[in-house]
Amino acid sequence: MSFAREGWPFIGTGVALVVIAYAAALQFKSWPLWLVAVLVTVLALWCAYFFRDPERTGPRGPNVVIAPADGKVLMITDVDEPRFIQGRATRISIFMNVFNVHVNRYPVDGRVDFVWYNKGKFFNAAAEKSSLENEQMSVGVTTASGVRILTRQIAGLIARRIVTYSKVGDEAHQGDRFGIIRFGSRVDVFVPTSSVVNVKLGDITAAGTTVIAELAR
Repeated sequence: MSFAREGWPFIGTGVALVVIAYAAALQFKSWPLWLVAVLVTVLALWCAYFFRDPERTGPRGPNVVIAPADGKVLMITDVDEPRFIQGRATRISIFMNVFNVHVNRYPVDGRVDFVWYNKGKFFNAAAEKSSLENEQMSVGVTTASGVRILTRQIAGLIARRIVTYSKVGDEAHQGDRFGIIRFGSRVDVFVPTSSVVNVKLGDITAAGTTVIAELAR
C-alpha cells in the first residue's frame, strides 16, 4: 500500500513511539507500560491507515465529472459562485470522515486558471456556513471546451491543514492527485447548472472513480 507524502512524518513518528514504548515495557517489565505500548501501536496503525493513498481508476472523458474526494454526499444545491464560475452553479458537497482516504483528485481535465486561499474559521464542515466562512482552498479548472469547474477544499473542526499542489497554469488531469486535507473535512465541487447530477444525498463517493455529474453536451 502506498501512502500520501504528507503522512510520512506522522507515520515515522508513530513508528518511533512504538519502538520506544515497547523498549520501555521490556526494560521495566511493567504491565501499564505494555498497555501504553499496545495503545501507541493502535494509534500508529490508524495514522498509517489514514494516510493511505491507493491507486484509482474509473470512467474518464470530457463530459464526466469525477468525485474529487472519498466520503458521503452531504448537500446538492444551486448557489451563486462569484469568484471563478461567476454565476449560478450546482454545488455537490462531499463530507470526509476520519476513516476516508483524504487525498483529493482533479474531477476533470483542463487548465488550472484559479487558485484562491481563504483564511477562515473552523466551524463543523457539515454546516452550510462552512462553505463561506471556514478556511478553504479553491482550485478552478477550465476544460478544453471552456467549461469552468471549481473544487473547494474546506477545513473543519478537526481538519486544520489543507495542502494543495495546484498552481495557476498547471495542466489538470482527471483523476490525478492535487491535494489532501488532514483529519476529516469536506470538498465542494461546483458544476454548471445544466449538468446532470449522478449522485444523491447520502451516496458514498470514491475519489477518482465515482462519476458525480455529466456535463451538457
